[in-house]
Amino acid sequence: MLEFIGNHPLLVGGTLAMILAAVLFEIRVRARSIFELAPNDAVKLINQGANIIDLRPAERYQAGHIVESINMTPAALGKGEDKRIKKKRPVLVVCETGGDSVKAAATLRQAGLDMSFCIKGGIDAWTRENLPLVTTRKPGAK
Repeated sequence: MLEFIGNHPLLVGGTLAMILAAVLFEIRVRARSIFELAPNDAVKLINQGANIIDLRPAERYQAGHIVESINMTPAALGKGEDKRIKKKRPVLVVCETGGDSVKAAATLRQAGLDMSFCIKGGIDAWTRENLPLVTTRKPGAK
């Protein structure tokens, strides 16, 4: 065995690197799953009165969003100054595809909001499950 390692250091090094990459990927996936909820599980949380924060740009938010959600930028969310977020309720963060909301949920947990989650797959997954969105019409718009 030691002779093989000595004769093929690149092969052994590559194999160890691949094993390490697989382990790190698996750890990352499992850590992320702590924050993510499937859209149907998110509905249960919403029915319990969760705060819903939509991180998408205002135009996308107005085109269709989850009922009673609050539109915020990730920068504003990081400041934690918004008084519309009720501190004793769970927080559900959503973005377009789920990538930004995972980071935002992790930030909120570090800020002390332990019941912070995101929707796995974002609004895209929400609409694939045929869950409802409401639109925000500007005054005077038809």
